[in-house]
Amino acid sequence: MAGARNLQSAAKQPPLIQPPARLSTAPQEAVLMRIKSSGSSAERLSQSKSMVLQESDLPKKPISRHRRNQSQHNASVAGGGVAVFEPLVELNGEHLNVAKISESGKKQRKNWTLMWSVLTSDQMLFYKERQQETSLKTGSKPDVLQLCGAIIEWTTEKSSRKNVFQIRTNTGSEYLIQADSYATASKWYDAIRKAVDSSTKLPLRRSNSTEYLPRHGSLPSHGSASPNAKQRNPVHRRSINMFGSSKLKHSASDSTDKNGVKNRLKKFITRRPSMRTLKEKGLIKDRVFGCHLLTLCEREGTTVPRFVHICLDAVDKRGLDADGIYRVSGNLATIQKLRFIVDQEEDLDLDQSQWEDIHVVTGALKLFFRELPEPLFPFRFFQPFVEAVKIKESKLKVQAMKKLIKELPQPNQDTMKLLFNHLHRVLHFSRKNLMSTQGIGIVFGPTLMWPELDAGNMAVNMVYQTQIVEFILIESQDIFNLDRK
Repeated sequence: MAGARNLQSAAKQPPLIQPPARLSTAPQEAVLMRIKSSGSSAERLSQSKSMVLQESDLPKKPISRHRRNQSQHNASVAGGGVAVFEPLVELNGEHLNVAKISESGKKQRKNWTLMWSVLTSDQMLFYKERQQETSLKTGSKPDVLQLCGAIIEWTTEKSSRKNVFQIRTNTGSEYLIQADSYATASKWYDAIRKAVDSSTKLPLRRSNSTEYLPRHGSLPSHGSASPNAKQRNPVHRRSINMFGSSKLKHSASDSTDKNGVKNRLKKFITRRPSMRTLKEKGLIKDRVFGCHLLTLCEREGTTVPRFVHICLDAVDKRGLDADGIYRVSGNLATIQKLRFIVDQEEDLDLDQSQWEDIHVVTGALKLFFRELPEPLFPFRFFQPFVEAVKIKESKLKVQAMKKLIKELPQPNQDTMKLLFNHLHRVLHFSRKNLMSTQGIGIVFGPTLMWPELDAGNMAVNMVYQTQIVEFILIESQDIFNLDRK
């Protein structure tokens, strides 16, 4: 009877599954050794199936990436429809360079820190020291990086270091991780990416409900999880379809609206009033400051601007003996207020109390000359005046200056004559106002003349500007009395 039972058990035992020729000899030996060490036929059958699977026995769904399964084996399908299980590298912890550049969408200063990094199934832990040492201390909490819904990618733009990859969480935080060795960085990159994939595929369940929800669909920050997830989300598809159906698909109506807008713009442009009409109605007023001297005099019907007359009369009346006249600056806000009133062509009375500071009047006058598009000494006369002031003989220099001033436009001649005669009167009170010819030349040199292109040396030009104004001021009686021989 015992012999018959042995024959029956031998008949029921399936034949030994031989691995394909592509597999290495090491797995075969492992299978044979484990079969010999088994005690019964049932154990031998279960162990042989757990080690070598036929194509029909392969799982239909993706293999679970849970950490317990990863720590035991990793499945990779070899050729011929056979799955070979290879052990995974376990990442217990390692020193990595970590920089947190953003937290909840707010950018932070990038500071690289050497951190003891530990990878778990769904998060990374960063310790300032080794985990075994810091775990005994109270209050030493690690920086936790949640991997669920995170995005990991290599980057060369966020840092000049090599072997850098970034992790962006679904809450808007961003981390940069770097290792000096590419092998180390690549090892951590692959392991973190697998952990991200596994934690993202795990379903969530509503509280007090048995209904399982996709993890991305239940998170409010799903939009930052991954680029492809936006396309899978039906909410995003509905919003796209809504806009597409209401606006994007009406190309014919859009073109009609555009043509209508163009026609209305054409009618508006053809019917708009001219600049002359706007000026006649008083909607647009010509300015005084910044207007060309010839244009301003032609508009006012004079050869000297009215504003220059008003300012010089005010200084002659109450400012000739003022200390530092034309040299001391007035209040800039008050000067700008005076400029605004003049540009608006309002009635200007410099005898009012708000203009009692004579330095405000002189400051506005100097600003008027500086704001001219072309200075009182026109651009084309800058170099001839420089050559004239270089003449050593005084009589020849006066004749050269006379000739150049006579060639100026009439508004420039008359304005220059009125101004220098006024400055000559200022010199008569030099003991009270402490102004000399050199001081007036320094103030009015760059104010009344400057080159069109500052190609030369500015300091040299300033010297010539001062000398020209100073010489004309000294010889003003001979230069501007053109009728006297």
